[in-house]
Amino acid sequence: MTAKSEQMIKPARNIAGTLRLRGDKSISHRYAMLAALAQGTTRLQNFSTGADCASTLACIGALGARVNKTADAIDIEGLGGTLRAPAAPLDCGNSGSTMRMLSGVLAAQPFSCELFGDESLSQRPMKRVVEPLTRMGAKVETSDGGKPPLCITGAKLKGIEYATPVASAQVKSLVLFAGLQAEGETIVEEPLRTRDHSELALRAFGAEVHRSKNRISIQGGQKLKAIEAFVPGDISSAAFFLCAAALFPGSSLVVEAVGLNPTRSALLDVLAPMGLRSSVVTLEEHNGELIGTLKVEAGELKGMTVSGAQSAMLIDELPVLAAIAPYTKDGMEIRDAKELRVKESDRVAAVTDNLRRMGAQVTEHEDGWSVPGGQKLHGAEIDSHGDHRIAMAFAVAALRAEGETCIMGANAASISFGEFWDTLNQLAER
Repeated sequence: MTAKSEQMIKPARNIAGTLRLRGDKSISHRYAMLAALAQGTTRLQNFSTGADCASTLACIGALGARVNKTADAIDIEGLGGTLRAPAAPLDCGNSGSTMRMLSGVLAAQPFSCELFGDESLSQRPMKRVVEPLTRMGAKVETSDGGKPPLCITGAKLKGIEYATPVASAQVKSLVLFAGLQAEGETIVEEPLRTRDHSELALRAFGAEVHRSKNRISIQGGQKLKAIEAFVPGDISSAAFFLCAAALFPGSSLVVEAVGLNPTRSALLDVLAPMGLRSSVVTLEEHNGELIGTLKVEAGELKGMTVSGAQSAMLIDELPVLAAIAPYTKDGMEIRDAKELRVKESDRVAAVTDNLRRMGAQVTEHEDGWSVPGGQKLHGAEIDSHGDHRIAMAFAVAALRAEGETCIMGANAASISFGEFWDTLNQLAER
């Protein structure tokens, strides 16, 4: 089944089966960008099939890195640190990850270029890119109050010490990528620990990166060397099926070769007290990333509170947790998630809107939601707001609703997970 603009979701009675996912989106972005800077040809197996990562590949290709896709891998011939000026502005599509992190790569390059995106990306804040890169010596211009397009003029950068104003792995990453190419040491301090894929990826490509509590440092002038790597299955994509399994007592799901990085697997720590039992069947390490086979079985779905550092670590998974919150026994409180307001959509508002369309009671806060438990939802017409995580979150909520649910703008799921609808139908027992 190809992704359509509408998808009808029928209620399910169980979730069961074995799931093997394409590569983690976050890791795929980072490996591709660093491969472009490295000396030699990097081979990446299980690279993400999402449209966002395709945008990153197109951008590094336009910057001179040779990208070759084969049946089982992607080969990227790096340029040894110096990229080439693109012939046209770089199209980042819907990918904020591409625009933000690639800006750190471009800040040290000896040319000017423009990065633009689609209508959704054009509304996302980029001031958080401008400040650190400007302090390091690059010239970065935005339009319309700090929104894309970005115009970057590279320069000889100097290392800085930078405290990120919000917990953002993308901002941390762009500063580290710029710091790799700067003179002296660059230090990033984050208010809360975020996913550490960039640190692990930099080390895999041969750079030294040091962490002390929430301070990460990198010495400029280090050269990267090409690697061979397997990209772990995307835990953020798995999250939708883990939450779907949690909806049905007695459901059983096996997820193979999935990334279990501790800074990304916090969802398991939340779902365990909610009633989803999980066990790691196998566990290996590849280039610093943990990869394993996960088995989960569901019991009664209980509620809980998610806030503080946990919200920062679960930022991508919070919409689907909120979407299943009405079905919990005790309800859920999700706070300290204001960053959701500036994602592909205003995810706080989008979740509230769609829960109410399905008949749920929900209180919207500036930084999250309060959702009472023990509710019965009905099928409805759901607005994805052009956001892949909203479309997929409410496909999950629809599995336990009374009646059919129509997801409008369902093709947004292809941004991160082109196979989502097929996979959902394969695992849902009706």
